Amino acid sequence: MVGFLIALLSGALMSIQGVFNTQVTKVTGMWVSNAWVQFSAFVLCLFIWMLTGRDSVSALWKVEPRYMLLGGVIGAGITWTVIKSMEQLGPAKAALLIVISQLIVAYLIELLGLFGVEKEPLEWRKVIGMGIALIGVAFFQWK
Repeated sequence: MVGFLIALLSGALMSIQGVFNTQVTKVTGMWVSNAWVQFSAFVLCLFIWMLTGRDSVSALWKVEPRYMLLGGVIGAGITWTVIKSMEQLGPAKAALLIVISQLIVAYLIELLGLFGVEKEPLEWRKVIGMGIALIGVAFFQWK
C-alpha cells in the first residue's frame, strides 16, 4: 500500500514539476531552466545526504555496468522533453502521452529483461490495455 501511495505522489509531483519548469523556461530559456532544475535537485540531495547516512560517494565507481551512471543525463533529457511537450500540448495531454510511453517502455524492459531487471512473461491483458490506451489517444486526436 505504501508503494501505491508513493507512486501516486510521484505522478502528481511530475505533473506539478512539469508545469513549474515550463513556466520558468518562458522567462529564462530552456537550458537555464534545465540547469536550475538539475542544480537545485543536486543541492537538495547534498543537504539530505549530509543530514542522513553519508553513504560513500566513492561507491559510485563500483557501479557496473558504467552506463547505469547516466541517470542524471537522462534526467536532463526528461526535463527538456517534459517542458517541450507541456509547452506544446498543455499539461493534461502531455502527461497522458508521457504516462502511456512510460507504461510501454517499462513493460518492454520487463519483457526483455533489460538493464538487469528480471525478465517477466508476456501478459496479453497488459498488451491489450496499452493498446486500448494508444487507440484512445489516436481516436480522440487533438491539434
